[in-house]
Amino acid sequence: MVFSSIIFLIYFLPVFLLAYALTPLRWRNITILLTSVFFYSWGAPKFIFVLLFTTYLDYWLVRWMDVSKNDFRRKIFLFISVSVNVGLLFYFKYSNFFIENLNAVFSIVGVHPIGWMKLILPIGISFYTFETITYVVDVYRRVHKPLHNFWDYQTYILLFPKLIAGPIIRYNELADQIENRKRKVLPEQLFHGAFLFVIGLIKKVILANHIGYYADKIFTQNFHSLSATDAWLGILSYTFQIYFDFSGYSDMAIGLGKMMGFRFPENFNQPYTAGSITEFWRRWHISLGNWMRNYLYIPLGGNRVKSSARLYFNLLLVFLASGLWHGAAWGFIIWGLYHGLFLIADRIFLVKILNQVGKYVAAVFTFFIVAIGWVFFRLEHWHNSIQFIYQLFSFNQTSFKIQQLFIDKEFYTYFTLCLLFSFFVLFPKGKTVQQYFYAETIDWKSISWFQAISIALITGFLLCICIAMITASDFNPFIYFRF
Repeated sequence: MVFSSIIFLIYFLPVFLLAYALTPLRWRNITILLTSVFFYSWGAPKFIFVLLFTTYLDYWLVRWMDVSKNDFRRKIFLFISVSVNVGLLFYFKYSNFFIENLNAVFSIVGVHPIGWMKLILPIGISFYTFETITYVVDVYRRVHKPLHNFWDYQTYILLFPKLIAGPIIRYNELADQIENRKRKVLPEQLFHGAFLFVIGLIKKVILANHIGYYADKIFTQNFHSLSATDAWLGILSYTFQIYFDFSGYSDMAIGLGKMMGFRFPENFNQPYTAGSITEFWRRWHISLGNWMRNYLYIPLGGNRVKSSARLYFNLLLVFLASGLWHGAAWGFIIWGLYHGLFLIADRIFLVKILNQVGKYVAAVFTFFIVAIGWVFFRLEHWHNSIQFIYQLFSFNQTSFKIQQLFIDKEFYTYFTLCLLFSFFVLFPKGKTVQQYFYAETIDWKSISWFQAISIALITGFLLCICIAMITASDFNPFIYFRF
């Protein structure tokens, strides 16, 4: 079940919100937990039992670790918990990739291949594995005490708005909010949460789905027959699709959390307006970047290492891990290393140059670097990616001809909308609009009843438009399944 499905919008969400409103404050975590178990079971009925067992095991391992006064014993509990969770992640997500590559090597040297039944990837395994690790590591570091109630811990891990596609929320950011459920959800929280949810749904259904339809059409063509213009339209369409799809889902998750009384951290902040790859990663999938920094980059030494070589090695290793986190394929690995190399270039010389050419030129340059990187991310197999990139720069007599018949006025309409909503904050008035709609809280004193009712009516109208579009189309991909 995904947020942009009819089942979720028409049945699941209204029933949940009604049940949540009628539940006494002290029992609301139980309502959330039962709903979250049902939500996950809808898409992965068998794996829910594995998830419930590992959360039970982690809860007790962390409790024993917290009360232990022996440092060696605490490290043992930490090691067991991290090993179990990382082991599950590697088994389900990377076993197929490892066996396929091992068999490829065996075929070269004439060794009989290993027989293997391909595993199905559990939905959202990367997200809740990382959140489980934040729990045990934060408690080990004594950043926060563990949750005393087992059901509260399961609520933290299984909280359905963030369960299958993030944002990745560190334990210490959410622990107090889960334990303190005595406050009612204020009307402005409910209103703003619903508004953010619909904004995210618009990004997903109106922008990502429509531009993604054309991206898929182009990427399923024979790459050798693509003109440079076709190839650029394809990768730019995918560049917009993945942003509006992922940021839209994050907005929906943040909005749902706000309607339930939670405050989730921001996950995207207009990343395509970044003036460098370094800035891009401060704006793109912010929660993943924070996780990598706090639980991998800093433990490796971060910026405090003695040599530049070690610093560059740390950056490459972190982005290699980031690529692998996204998926078990060489394309993801190359994509991670590609960004790591540009981060190193930023530190050596590139940021200085970009600061001198002005923000608009820097933003355009960074955008195209990111777009080319998405080729590896989209195609996964490196030889296909190389061929596609070759077509991007294949300047010949057909380079500037659009050969695909399905590129029509509708495509140009959605492409223009994607351009507008990706870059409007580069301009002063655009920043004002963003701050107005994405403010942490709504200042009711500055909003008249007419404005509030108008926003509510427009939000409801756009929600109906999205539902109508979902009903009328069979193209509603779930990009995060591989994550």
